[in-house]
Amino acid sequence: MRLEVICEDRLGIAEEILSIMVKHGMNLKGIETDVNRNIFLNFRQLEFSELQMLLPEIRRIKGVEDVRTVPFTPSERNTHELNTILKTLPDPVFSLDTRGRIVMVNEAGAIALRSQLDKLEGQSINQFVHGFSFQRWFDDDDVDVRNSKVTMNQRTYLADILPIRVENEETTAGRQVLAGAVLLMKSTDRLGEQVHAYQKQSGDGFERIYGQSQQMKQVLMQARKMAQLDAPLLIQGETGTGKELLARACHEFSFRDGKPFVALNCASLPDSVAESELFGHGENAFEGAGDAQRGVLEIAAGGTVFLDEIGEMSPSLQAKFLRFLQDGTFRRVGEEDEVKVDVRIICATQKDLPEMVQGGNFREDLYYRLNVLCLVVPPLRERKSDILPLAERFIERFCAQNGRPSAMISKSCRDYMMQYPWPGNVRQLENALYRAISLLEGNELTAEDLQLPSYASGSGYYDQPFEGTLEESVKRFESNLLRRLYPSYPSTRQLARKLGVSHTAIANKLREYGINKKTIT
Repeated sequence: MRLEVICEDRLGIAEEILSIMVKHGMNLKGIETDVNRNIFLNFRQLEFSELQMLLPEIRRIKGVEDVRTVPFTPSERNTHELNTILKTLPDPVFSLDTRGRIVMVNEAGAIALRSQLDKLEGQSINQFVHGFSFQRWFDDDDVDVRNSKVTMNQRTYLADILPIRVENEETTAGRQVLAGAVLLMKSTDRLGEQVHAYQKQSGDGFERIYGQSQQMKQVLMQARKMAQLDAPLLIQGETGTGKELLARACHEFSFRDGKPFVALNCASLPDSVAESELFGHGENAFEGAGDAQRGVLEIAAGGTVFLDEIGEMSPSLQAKFLRFLQDGTFRRVGEEDEVKVDVRIICATQKDLPEMVQGGNFREDLYYRLNVLCLVVPPLRERKSDILPLAERFIERFCAQNGRPSAMISKSCRDYMMQYPWPGNVRQLENALYRAISLLEGNELTAEDLQLPSYASGSGYYDQPFEGTLEESVKRFESNLLRRLYPSYPSTRQLARKLGVSHTAIANKLREYGINKKTIT
């Protein structure tokens, strides 16, 4: 039986209550208080007649406002709630003391170990979980949160190891001491299920595209509107800007979501293969063809076809593709019957299609068919406000994958990332940070950790680290240029006229660099 005594916070009131319990021969199982200073009593079950005598006596104590029976004490309620939470969690959870012994485990943990709860309590966690040194972690001077890939019962888990700290009155005020740890474990299967569920239920593929800059906000706003339309969509942007990611987001945000999204890179296939990949082929349509095969357009029926690097499509394929865009029909390679499919076409390119049209390298009528709706993804160097937030998101993800605390970015590294032109755009930033985090020794990322090649806009990458002074570099360039031109312009006046300088200046340069008919063969 449990009683709650609602009373004021008065010195000696608990003693008076206990004296009444002793008088009636009540053997207490427990006594405790809650945040309101009310007193809870836990003792054997009483007969109604006994309870009628006990309650009035307690109520007559000075400061007692009321006495009532309750189903459980605060500690029992907390224990019950904790056990309920642990029982409903599908992932193994362990509570450990500072020696790495199991204090508490939920049912999922016991099931994973094929054991019983009471048999696991007091056992060393090292018997069951391998791949992490718990004792070394407990003995560390600065115990912090850890993420580690571990194995338990021959299964792989991602473990969160969280320290438990409590106040210690014997130490300096506010100082906490380590009391143990909580071990949360999630299997790789569960992680995959949760990621898949998140992606499936988000309902908006644009959530995976980060953009806080005004340029990207504008692109994403336009993309959401264009995703609802069914006309062809052309996405333009440099390599690594995320054109395919944007195309997938448009598909997932459209009424075609749930239908196939099939991508084909026009630059990755030779002309002889690209046609059959796109339109399919009949049985024995060409040597080695074998059975009839559906092409990308048929596979994606009802969904979306994404054609990357559309500027690389051959002229003959452009003509056949144009016909499909006009009436939605085509013929498989080697067949005469027409096939009609309903798909949406999204194309992407990093080339200047209007310039290709003027140069005769891309059909003008096809360009206007594709360019009904157009999105231009800005390069990373034009949306600098996205660089550091993107970097922090990548770092957080890669640190989690590597089971290590999130790394910090030094100020010099931040400045360097903001100044670097990122010719490979978001993909280059992602790859550079993945390599850096994978090899990082400490907990702070520096510019040197990124290992980015030197790059100058308009000039490209430098193959080797630059050495020497500007004057030395200019002389090397002059010397190489004059050595290449001298055989075609073997007199100082001819060479001077070609380069637009005086013949005296050329004569002095040739003499300085030792360039003459004898040294140039």
